[in-house]
Amino acid sequence: MKKYVLAYSMDPGLALFTPGDLRVLTHINLAFGLIKNGILDMGGLPHIGLCEKFRQWNPDIKLVLSVGGWGAGGFSGMAMTGEGRRAFALSCLEAVEKYNLDGIDIDWEYPCSDQAGIDADPRDRENFTLLLDELRKVLGTRSLSIAAGAGEYFIEGTEMDKVARIVDYVQIMTYDMRNGFTSEAGHHAALRAGRGDDSGLNTVSMAEMFHRAEVPMEKLVIGAAFYSRRWTGVKDENHGLLQPAGSTGQGGPGYSEITEEFIAENGFTRYWDEEAGAAYLFNGSEFISYESPEAIALKCRYVKEAGLLGLMYWEHRCDTTHELLGVIEKELG
Repeated sequence: MKKYVLAYSMDPGLALFTPGDLRVLTHINLAFGLIKNGILDMGGLPHIGLCEKFRQWNPDIKLVLSVGGWGAGGFSGMAMTGEGRRAFALSCLEAVEKYNLDGIDIDWEYPCSDQAGIDADPRDRENFTLLLDELRKVLGTRSLSIAAGAGEYFIEGTEMDKVARIVDYVQIMTYDMRNGFTSEAGHHAALRAGRGDDSGLNTVSMAEMFHRAEVPMEKLVIGAAFYSRRWTGVKDENHGLLQPAGSTGQGGPGYSEITEEFIAENGFTRYWDEEAGAAYLFNGSEFISYESPEAIALKCRYVKEAGLLGLMYWEHRCDTTHELLGVIEKELG
């Protein structure tokens, strides 16, 4: 079976897709629809008309509307009642039909949690399932998926055994595993645990966690990061890896910005963590975790070895060289 290759793209990134990209991709996740007054708001996607061109380039491409994203609220209140869930689902169907889309991807970050600064309630756990069930009824055979946080918190805040029976696939965001809440410099998207790292913050551990929560391996999609995470004030030991930092992991440069000139100008040395399957840069005080072509290739090989459905990445604008997608084409194409 052909593996899925899914690109998340914010609206400004839609103009950057090429016919070559569409040759590789099976899906484009259009980010993001939002929730306003309990129903879908498409105001964040003014260039959605470009999708017509994508279908000309690849008639088999699946164009999926992703709803939500970090800091996007409205889910908890909307999902609290049957009437609310129904109204939202019908508004999704209306958008799918209007824009000739292939499905809906729910990016509720995260049920039962207010860490993104949005409304949350303990009842989100059951209501998440009920929301997906309503969407399935309304959408019929169209695609329905979710983006899931890479952590135990997402398992605890949902009923993944029931969710897995409703959705077509589950995309685990196996990036930002070290993030803006983390003051230890380290890999944010590693494939495996590196030496001395017992945090469990790696792709293989997350996939196995979701599988233990009764999500079939063949319904799992793992995530690749086309951007980096950056720590400053890092202790100059072990090339900064797993060292305390003076900052949390802030958003760093996209892959196409990590040029030889950027590395030289900032005094960085490039390192490869063989055990973790992850690359990073360190200059004595600043640590940048990113995914190199070698790291992306290893993730693709893991998809095949573990029998996963595929690989998705965030976010298309972050690699204007198209090098990383080229690696994915070589490994999964």
